[in-house]
Amino acid sequence: MAEQNISGGATALPERPKRNRGLLIGIAVVVVVAVAAVIVFATRGQDAAAGRTTVRIGTTEAGAAYWGTFRDLAAQQGIDLEVVSFSDYTQANPALSQGRIDLNLFQHLLFLANYNVANNDTLTPIASTYVVPLSLYSRKHSAVAEVPAGGTVAIPNDPTNQARALLVLQKAGLVTLKGGGNVLSTPAEIDKERSKIVVTPVDAAQTVAALPSVDGAIVNNNFALNGGLDPSKALFADNPADPAAEPYINAIVARAADKDNPVYAEVAKIYKNPQVADKVRAEAKNTSVLVDRAPADLAAILGRLSTTIRSTRS
Repeated sequence: MAEQNISGGATALPERPKRNRGLLIGIAVVVVVAVAAVIVFATRGQDAAAGRTTVRIGTTEAGAAYWGTFRDLAAQQGIDLEVVSFSDYTQANPALSQGRIDLNLFQHLLFLANYNVANNDTLTPIASTYVVPLSLYSRKHSAVAEVPAGGTVAIPNDPTNQARALLVLQKAGLVTLKGGGNVLSTPAEIDKERSKIVVTPVDAAQTVAALPSVDGAIVNNNFALNGGLDPSKALFADNPADPAAEPYINAIVARAADKDNPVYAEVAKIYKNPQVADKVRAEAKNTSVLVDRAPADLAAILGRLSTTIRSTRS
């Protein structure tokens, strides 16, 4: 046994080591993070084991009756559709681009092309859905011929729907566009001397609300239905089955990096299930024309439209 030195004073004990408070905090944080990670991965493991995937899809028509059937059929395939509602057309593309949603379903190809060019984005159509007519409504008149000379018609103010609205009014004989007009026409191209009415651009969501104060309004189909308008009572509409309606094919849209995502492809397939398709037609009062075009065709149309838009801005 070692000899203890007890005479002349005890041998000094070494200083008690000081605790490294920062180290302890760091260890605690690591432990918390590790536990959280275990919980997350365990939850994901349970989800994976259950074979379920959540897909967030944005739309401006979340109140449509077909969404219930769409969600139910998707759930049977292990896909939980989370529908995110947007009140106007300006929000759903930025939300998709920023990753706040996974897909959106609200727009036609011309609208998408205009957005992509304006924002240097690459959002991509992964499936066609339908083409719907763009119609002229009135609360004051029951026929186009009753619209008075010098009357006022409200039209959507976003570039793509505005141009289409002007083409509808030209077909109805209410305006004449210089050069015949095109998918990018603006009110500045109206030949005033040869036109019967004047137009007032308003937000697309406000076209129904504008009806009491104007002679007529060009109203997008979803806003018309949400506003209680009857498509059969429209004064005039373009033909969704016409080949000229190609720029107005609506689509399910994803980020370019996700264009081949098999889950999103399955969502698109479910949308075209007859149980959903029949309700889509019913929701549109049988005015919609369902379209089945390959993603490559949609990409080609989008590319041509984007080129046309860029050429007008160069």
